[in-house]
Amino acid sequence: MLDRMGALRRTNYCGDLRADDNGKEVVVCGFVQRQRDLGQLIFIDLRDRTGIVQLAFDDNTDKAIFDKAFTIRSEFVVMAKGVVRLRSSINKDIPTGEIEIAVNDLKILGAAQTPPFEIVENSNVKEELRLKYRYLDLRRPDLQRNIIMRHRIAKVIRDYFDENGFIEIETPMLIKSTPEGARDYLVPSRLYHGEFYALPQSPQIYKQLLMVSGFDRYMQIARCFRDEDLRADRQPEFTQIDLEMSFVDMEDVLSIGEGFAKRLFKDILGVDIPLPLPRLTYADAMNMYGSDKPDTRFDMKLCDISDLVKDCGFSVFSGAVQNGGSVRAVCAKNAVSVYTRKEIDRLTETAKGIGAKGMAWIRLTDEGIASSFAKFMTEDEMTAILDRVGATTGDVVVIIADKDKVTLPTLGALRLEMAKKLDIIPKEQFNLLWITEFPFFEYNEETGGYDAMHHPFTSPMDECIEFLDTAPEKVRAKAYDMVLNGVELSSGSIRITDPTLQKKMFSALGLTDEEAQQKFGFLTDAFKYGAPPHGGMGLGLDRLCMIMLQCESLRDVIAFPKMQNARELMSECPSACDVTQLNDLGITFKEKE
Repeated sequence: MLDRMGALRRTNYCGDLRADDNGKEVVVCGFVQRQRDLGQLIFIDLRDRTGIVQLAFDDNTDKAIFDKAFTIRSEFVVMAKGVVRLRSSINKDIPTGEIEIAVNDLKILGAAQTPPFEIVENSNVKEELRLKYRYLDLRRPDLQRNIIMRHRIAKVIRDYFDENGFIEIETPMLIKSTPEGARDYLVPSRLYHGEFYALPQSPQIYKQLLMVSGFDRYMQIARCFRDEDLRADRQPEFTQIDLEMSFVDMEDVLSIGEGFAKRLFKDILGVDIPLPLPRLTYADAMNMYGSDKPDTRFDMKLCDISDLVKDCGFSVFSGAVQNGGSVRAVCAKNAVSVYTRKEIDRLTETAKGIGAKGMAWIRLTDEGIASSFAKFMTEDEMTAILDRVGATTGDVVVIIADKDKVTLPTLGALRLEMAKKLDIIPKEQFNLLWITEFPFFEYNEETGGYDAMHHPFTSPMDECIEFLDTAPEKVRAKAYDMVLNGVELSSGSIRITDPTLQKKMFSALGLTDEEAQQKFGFLTDAFKYGAPPHGGMGLGLDRLCMIMLQCESLRDVIAFPKMQNARELMSECPSACDVTQLNDLGITFKEKE
């Protein structure tokens, strides 16, 4: 039989009590971490979201209450009334370790079965089991701290943008499907059989319509959905800090973004982010780091050695240059003891898995130079390569030769792989930067046409408009990403508001007037009534929390996440629906062949 709370009401949280509260009568509530029966003494560690406090039952405790304490087990939900007193044996491992509560009233509010795993910090229990019982997993103090910190981050977000004149406006969750990029999640209509809503991949079109509506500064902590393959930093449903501004250029948007980053890191972590943030063009980021989201917490920049090897005797190098590609290298300092021949072979397989045909390498040992291609090179050519990359004894150099679309991203991925293995990435450092001047178009080898690298409402740079028809590969966009420790945190752009230019852009992307009208007509029609110049961006809240809290996965900062197969183990969704529901929606399934 469970107890009623009666007249008792919580006066304090468990983790808030200190020595200054000595002699104070308090009421605390929570989950039992553990019970220790020492015969004439019983101690209960009571846990809530703020921490743990010790409850004490001894010779002075009423026998009925002492006997009740004897029956309590881990994860029982209890309420205890008592007097705070100083402990005879201090526990320096917890903030409340100087005190305990001498209990004079105890109520069991919820009995608990033995949980399938122990509720402790940094649990090593398999994630699948923890996610099946996520409501128990969320009791763990480390996960509770993550979720509470996410709440505080959201509060800073709203405060900062409110102070800077932004209005929070909700946009629809059921919208028109305009498939581009990732697949839409579709929602069938009961009233209009054969027609579907889509869940928004972002509020893009609606926030631009809000600019047309005269709300010149909009923000929203928006839920977004993408039906795509998952990984550690991706979920099918995610949260975006979405913003849009009228009567601005790129510098105005970047300034707001930088101010937000500085405020957030200072308020939440006490970290000062120096402004202005560094900037790299897309071309420079790819050439220096092999990535449009470079991790700049460590050096190891890519080095172009094409001019040194274009006429060498190693055909892999010379052939790559002659075919319009390049030969690039990265030097890992003091890596020779870690990157043995066996580890080099593993790294080569990694390079092949990414898309390279192979990987060349040099190891500079105390005994001399060991290399996969030295026999094809002259001594002067090898010396020139080592001088160019700054390699000395103890270093390892890896080289990729191919078209730039293979060479750069492959070497960029190897750079990260090696840095992680060498453990040279500072864990407590936060490096933010902007990547600007993205290519507007991305060539699609399957279709033989060009796709928009960002969305089709991104404005091209003024000096590139002339190339829209003749040389689309030369067109750069007024687009920008904020990158944090090698993770793309935000993506944004200045938008097209000129109907003539927008029509030209649709045409460059291979959309007929009819297709453009069908997909985006309600936006382009709105522009005919006067659209202020505007731009904005969306910042990934989940990713931001993950990096600030130094978590390994987005699942550590989301209360009820999906697995990598897009399933939620606790509620077992997605699941089959009742045939009556399907009939209401006019949906039937075809048998798999």
